[in-house]
Amino acid sequence: MLTQHHCPVCLSLTSFDLPIWSILETNATLYQKDGDRFHLLLTEPLVQDIQPFSQRIAAWEASVNGNLQTPRLLWLEISPYRVIMTMQGNGKFSYRHFWEQGVYGVSRYWLQSKTLARNEQIRLRNYTRSLFLRRNALPEHLRIEYELWSDQVQIGQYVMNLEIRH
Repeated sequence: MLTQHHCPVCLSLTSFDLPIWSILETNATLYQKDGDRFHLLLTEPLVQDIQPFSQRIAAWEASVNGNLQTPRLLWLEISPYRVIMTMQGNGKFSYRHFWEQGVYGVSRYWLQSKTLARNEQIRLRNYTRSLFLRRNALPEHLRIEYELWSDQVQIGQYVMNLEIRH
């Protein structure tokens, strides 16, 4: 039987060697699958403050007319040994990351456009240098340090932090 908890979360992604830094604070639902496996589901708010004014007006008109964009859902499957993060739902861009400490995992990105078929994907490798999960009964902090690779070229070193407040 699934146990669910609603809680605020803070998810951040930072690059060690590129100018990439992003923070998302929102509410999430935490499901306990069994003793040490959890699913965390959250909705990513629409980012509208970086859009040109004309696009913000078009988005507002679409919301008034009932043509809202599908929210972007983030789903994390968390255990002390591996983490899978999937983003889907806006119809233009999706991704899935697989992290396990000391293992080359796969990061897949799906781009939806008029020129690409629906099943086209970009596939990269990631090497998980560190995966740390702190928890009492429920997860409280997750930290993943990883490298992203395209063939033999490293395209950045990253750290993802997830704080779950109960």
